[in-house]
Amino acid sequence: MVNLTLVPCDMTKIFSKLDYPFTTKFTQTDNYRIAYVDQGQSDKIILFLHGLGSYIPAWKFNIQELKKYFRCIAIDLPGFGKSDKKIHSGTMEFYSSIVFNFLKSIGVDKINLVGHSMGGQIAINCALNFPELVDKLILIAPAGFEKFTEEEIQIIKSITTPESFLTNDMNQIRANYKTSFYNFPAEAEFLIEDRMKISEDDEFFNYCATISNSISGMIEQPIFDKLKNIKQKTLVIFGRNDSLIPNKYLHRTTTEEIAKTGCAEIPDSTLSLLDECGHFAQIEKANQVNQVIKNFLL
Repeated sequence: MVNLTLVPCDMTKIFSKLDYPFTTKFTQTDNYRIAYVDQGQSDKIILFLHGLGSYIPAWKFNIQELKKYFRCIAIDLPGFGKSDKKIHSGTMEFYSSIVFNFLKSIGVDKINLVGHSMGGQIAINCALNFPELVDKLILIAPAGFEKFTEEEIQIIKSITTPESFLTNDMNQIRANYKTSFYNFPAEAEFLIEDRMKISEDDEFFNYCATISNSISGMIEQPIFDKLKNIKQKTLVIFGRNDSLIPNKYLHRTTTEEIAKTGCAEIPDSTLSLLDECGHFAQIEKANQVNQVIKNFLL
């Protein structure tokens, strides 16, 4: 974790003006102003947790369809999107506590939890720490299935300082996002456009510090050995061509092997592997992801 001078939250200009596809609401949770969307009418509720550096709009192609069948709630985790940018620890316990208290603040006591990447590791922590809260669990390219040695953890931390994320170079940003897709679709262009806007915000450094802290939070609190304790029925979705999991610089294995190894630890789990699909499966293969979620929950 890094200790840095906080930028006052009322200085945010651009983050608050990001174009969201659904009406944005706000609630106060653990001294953080949390942004969220709430779409659809159903007794079956889905809560969506985005990944590292991401935000609510990453779920727009899923909520547009799934709100026909479920009440769909998505939040911006602290430090991301339109939520407060106060720098925090980035631990998985911090995030899971935020999720629990957020749901209490809006009067929800039972959910189906969907998490992408870092959001997947947070979702696992929520399922373990608050089993009464989570009915079913859906993990999309979840962090936590891949294991790292102490030496690898130090290597990752050394190259993921806040300063390493400060770039506002369009070519670099585009290259970074393209690695998250098998074939970058035109529909995902908004991710790059918003990331360019964010780099001009007064609180951009806080955002980068939160990314750095959250990476440490994920790798310093491994979850793999606890997967066997998950009681909820679980759906795991991976793109076969995920270039982020496994870490291609540290591990010579495949996404499929990581996915199958993790799933084998979860007692009641189903694995869906999507062809010609990268890390952002919920965008790149939105129709397929939506269908397997409906099949799983209905």
